[in-house]
Amino acid sequence: MNSNLPQEIDWRLRVFDSLSFPTLIMDRNGTVVSVNQKLLEKYHIVKPQVVGKSCREIFHSLFDDPDLPCNRDTCPLDKTIAEGVGHSVLKQIQRQDGSMYWEDRVFSPILDDAGNVIYVVESIRDVTRTKALENIIHDIREFLNRVVQSSTSAIVAADRSGRILLMNQAAEELFGYDFKNAGSISVTALYPQGVAREIMKKLRDDDFGGRGKFPVTQVNILTAWGEAIPVEMTGAIIYEGDNTEAATMGIYNDIRERLAVRKKLQDAQSQLDQSEKMASLGRLAAGVAHEINNPLTGILMYGNLMKEKMEADHPFLSSLTCILEDAERCRDIVKNLLAYSRQSSMSRDHFSMNSLVEESLRLIRDQSLFMNITIRKELSDMWMLVKADRNKMSQVIINLVMNAIAAMNRSGILTLKTYRNDDRKTACLEVTDTGCGIPEENRSRIFDPFFTTKELGKGTGLGLSTAYGIVKDNNGDIVIKETGPGGTTFLMELPLDMDSMECMESIG
Repeated sequence: MNSNLPQEIDWRLRVFDSLSFPTLIMDRNGTVVSVNQKLLEKYHIVKPQVVGKSCREIFHSLFDDPDLPCNRDTCPLDKTIAEGVGHSVLKQIQRQDGSMYWEDRVFSPILDDAGNVIYVVESIRDVTRTKALENIIHDIREFLNRVVQSSTSAIVAADRSGRILLMNQAAEELFGYDFKNAGSISVTALYPQGVAREIMKKLRDDDFGGRGKFPVTQVNILTAWGEAIPVEMTGAIIYEGDNTEAATMGIYNDIRERLAVRKKLQDAQSQLDQSEKMASLGRLAAGVAHEINNPLTGILMYGNLMKEKMEADHPFLSSLTCILEDAERCRDIVKNLLAYSRQSSMSRDHFSMNSLVEESLRLIRDQSLFMNITIRKELSDMWMLVKADRNKMSQVIINLVMNAIAAMNRSGILTLKTYRNDDRKTACLEVTDTGCGIPEENRSRIFDPFFTTKELGKGTGLGLSTAYGIVKDNNGDIVIKETGPGGTTFLMELPLDMDSMECMESIG
């Protein structure tokens, strides 16, 4: 007989009693063969009350647990005996006073030398506090998730390998990915080539916003369909323990609308600056025109007097004729300057757009210009009465026609089309040529004063700018409707005189 057996049994019993959890030992039939001191103390009982009884009797009568797990599912005791491995069950139990608590019951097998289960140890652990902490953590996580998901900023987090861990709804909408199917997407796919590497480099740079931080910076991101979108981005490295990088996160705000508004503001400011410059230029032009007009009048008057007294064969007659022609040209330039600066008087009349077109064509003195030009008139039959300065509007149409002839190098098709725009309540005239079109770089400057593409001495650059000013003064608009290698179409609109039209229609 082994003399150390009593001591070994006594040692094992001491270990059993010293366990910090209430523990009992059952045989394969579920009969309790032993309990430790912690269980007796917890439930205020003595061993004879439990030893030799089944676990069902004990839990029903002593442990406030009428709803045993084996009443619903497979008994964890049976599973432990059958499988030879431990099992556990988590239960919420109501005390006799009505309060609730959580128990974690852990079943561990005791094997013989052959590996068969001969006993099962059941430990009863009160995990109410742990469960409460888990619920608090769960609630915090749920709250943080709601905060992240409700953010209007796109938020993306990725692990060290670049695998996406989190993508809120705003990020799904911005990047075009479904987070449920984004597990195989690397965070580098969200940026143009090389940008993600550059961001990580700056995140680890102490001098760029501080180590682990990426200050607000404008970058481009890539959507699922390859579109580059400008965003404002800030980011950070998420550390674990002692400066161990665990993940990265980025917050993105789409700035396309903001950039569009900024562009509009810049364009508006440029237009305002241009308007102020043009106004100053107009005042200067008016002053210069008035100063030149007086000596020009004298030159023309005395020159014509001299010409009248000269004989037809006078040697200076041809020179004087040239002087008078140049003086006439200067006078025309002065008239254009005064028209551009709107210093000349304005008289408004009622007339139809079609009659204005017909009269303007007849006023072009050099009809030989149309020798190789085919004129197509597509004049609407609808009433189109306007109220404007008839003479000045004729000047606008003549200018448009002359420009069209020059653009076609005096050979091509000139189309004048009128129609009524009922939505805008305007009478419209389109002047279309079959010339070479207006280059892209010149389109924004075509109405600027003194801008011309003609050779030096063959144009002042005041024609279209003067036309633009006249149309605007008559509450109309003039634009390049379309242009290209096949020709150019200018569109001029004047407000319809609705009162006069209604009167004419009632009489008719």
